[in-house]
Amino acid sequence: MVYTAIVFALVGLILGLSYVLGQRHRDRATGEPYESGILSTGSARLRFPSQFYMVAMLFVIFDVEAVFIITWAIAFEELGWPGYLAVSVFIGILLVVLIYEWRNGALNFGPDGKRILKGYQKALRESPHPLNSQSV
Repeated sequence: MVYTAIVFALVGLILGLSYVLGQRHRDRATGEPYESGILSTGSARLRFPSQFYMVAMLFVIFDVEAVFIITWAIAFEELGWPGYLAVSVFIGILLVVLIYEWRNGALNFGPDGKRILKGYQKALRESPHPLNSQSV
């Protein structure tokens, strides 16, 4: 009971002192939530392509898997060969999933590199510049 009373007294003292000694701001943006006194610009309702969410999910998946692998590395001596075999299968499955996601285009961002190259070559052929593709 004494300890609880001391804790509540200290909390009350700290809150009271911060209220009495603290600064008072009445700026426009001070009362804005989550802005820390910075004026907000625009809406928080922005649309992002689904690829951003896919990358976020892949990051979380591979981050959690890193925790499992680090845990295995810490207990390496106790686990022995069965543990090594299990983590090898685990890493193999990770590689298969990564290749699958790569093949399905989950890691593709922006335009295709071949399309960019074709557009660049077309621009070189059509440009009146003396060093275009016919003179090279």
